[in-house]
Amino acid sequence: MTTYYKYFRKINIAAMLVLVLLLQACNKELPEAAPNGYPLGAATETILKKLDAPEFSILKTAVEKASSVSSPTGKLSDILGNPAGEITFFAPDNTALLASFTMMGLPASPSSLDYFTAGTIDTLLKYHIIGGRTLKSANFNSTFPNMYLQSDFLLAPPSASLPPGLRMHVFLGKQGNYYYVNQVPITTPDIVASNGVMHKTATGVLPAKTVLWYDIVTHPEYSYFKAAVNKADEGDPAKTIESALSNPAANLTVFMPTNAAFQALLTAQITPGVLPIVKNQYITTGIVPLIKAANPGISDAAALAQATALAETEPYKTNIANMAKDQAAAIASTPDVFKNPALASVLTPQTVKGLVVYHIMGVRVFSVNMPTTETKYPTLLNGAIASHPGIGLKATFTSSIVSAATVKGAANPIASNILIKPTFNGTSDLICINGIMHVIDQVLLPQ
Repeated sequence: MTTYYKYFRKINIAAMLVLVLLLQACNKELPEAAPNGYPLGAATETILKKLDAPEFSILKTAVEKASSVSSPTGKLSDILGNPAGEITFFAPDNTALLASFTMMGLPASPSSLDYFTAGTIDTLLKYHIIGGRTLKSANFNSTFPNMYLQSDFLLAPPSASLPPGLRMHVFLGKQGNYYYVNQVPITTPDIVASNGVMHKTATGVLPAKTVLWYDIVTHPEYSYFKAAVNKADEGDPAKTIESALSNPAANLTVFMPTNAAFQALLTAQITPGVLPIVKNQYITTGIVPLIKAANPGISDAAALAQATALAETEPYKTNIANMAKDQAAAIASTPDVFKNPALASVLTPQTVKGLVVYHIMGVRVFSVNMPTTETKYPTLLNGAIASHPGIGLKATFTSSIVSAATVKGAANPIASNILIKPTFNGTSDLICINGIMHVIDQVLLPQ
């Protein structure tokens, strides 16, 4: 396993310092939760009144249904229709809502509202509201990281320790001439109302349902990353990485290699280690008997010498290489590879920790936040190695939509593709309470 060790020992040096970095990333102060009050505004046309336009008929019906239930954050129609209020509202029109239904696997029909209870619609639409502020497109950050703001979606009710309660966050950003809420393009910004401003969106803006770690452990396609995290936390009573990925107050981005990506890396790294063993077995059990059968009376030493020489010629050399690769692939074929005793001196918790945190950023990066030319950004590994180049991010846009995106590790010969699939259960921009996840087709190599 010499080659494997040479590669992984490089990231072992700073692994212990990563613990400090993870704690910093998960204990950043959140923006102070301010009560969503409604200061005076001009009593002309409210946001609720603007929803009378035919293009918002489905949304208006949804608002009416949501307003039929009581809520600790107030009646939705009262919030949108209060002339003395001040809010920012992200409003999907009929086209956007029908597209959203399709993405959720529902019929592209207004009747799809019937699949949702009034309480669910109330929750979903309050995620489209930022209370107490009028945020026009000119207020959006044009540089990364994006704006980190609280919606009216209440996660925890007001209490003595947290008077305003805890609310689900939304993220506002700008890329070129386009504006976004989370990863959703704003199609028409700055529809001004007496009680704030409304922005038309390309689809509905769905809130997260789970934390990152829950998504990781409940999806078999992430089983190698889960096993790597478990290995990294081995012997750590605090389970630092699992705790970070479980912390609802964290704000992270995880680049999630597919299981196939882990298998490819592990197979390539294990193959040189098993090659001498496979070669010796092939010589003694395969080539030597052939030589003895063809040369009766030949000594064992002479037969072994001839067999060893033949092993360096074709087709034997290729046969041995293929057998070694097959054996390595078998070892790497399940996530249990991280618990394999034969690899214990190589896949140490500290070493695997360094690899895992190289796939985590301490900020939330939607694909629409990525630059159009490859730009370096730090990962959690940079807290231990400040001079590390980090990872390179790049996105290709077709109009306001990301059509391709890549992330490149420092030692990867080519960039890894982010698997762009912009559905609510897709492989890019997977929104969690404490971060965002992008599935990639390579394991990122720090050095």
